[in-house]
Amino acid sequence: MANELQGKKIAFIATEGVEQVELTEPWKAVEQAGAQPELISMEDSEFHAWNHFDKGDTFKPDKTAEEAQVGDYDGLVLPGGVANPDQLRTDENVVGFIRDFVASGKPIGVICHGPWTLIEAGVVKGRKITSWPSLHTDLINAGASWVDEEVVVDAGLVSSRKPDDLPAFNAKIVEEFAEGKHEESAEKTKEAVQ
Repeated sequence: MANELQGKKIAFIATEGVEQVELTEPWKAVEQAGAQPELISMEDSEFHAWNHFDKGDTFKPDKTAEEAQVGDYDGLVLPGGVANPDQLRTDENVVGFIRDFVASGKPIGVICHGPWTLIEAGVVKGRKITSWPSLHTDLINAGASWVDEEVVVDAGLVSSRKPDDLPAFNAKIVEEFAEGKHEESAEKTKEAVQ
């Protein structure tokens, strides 16, 4: 199990206000499985993660969303925290990268408030997904089928609700990243954006 992601590169997209544990725990999980994680953000500058309402550690991105290329990555993780996805969804480079990544059929993990970026990218229509409960209406209005479950997998899209779900979330993203590309995901994205 320690090498099931050997040779794979996983993108993490985050900015100021990311829920620290939703960044660091999936990062450790993919790293322990042999993958190389890489941090992408809106700008090439350090930002603070948060532990709910308290400032956490600072993180320095490896690349900006403008520099990042979908073809360089085998999987994508979108952590939550309220401020993080709220800022990310206003950046056209981030939204474009996410839209293209989903269209590629490669697996994605999204947790907590992270689905806001998927809504902005217009890629949740027809998808079964979970999230932090306050995103329930947003996801339904965007055409998703929202469920209140610990972890949900829909054609390579792994979603979870909150930090308590991280053990199940981390196990599933490693499994999906190991499986690789999902043609069904790419088809669902084409239908969603038409």
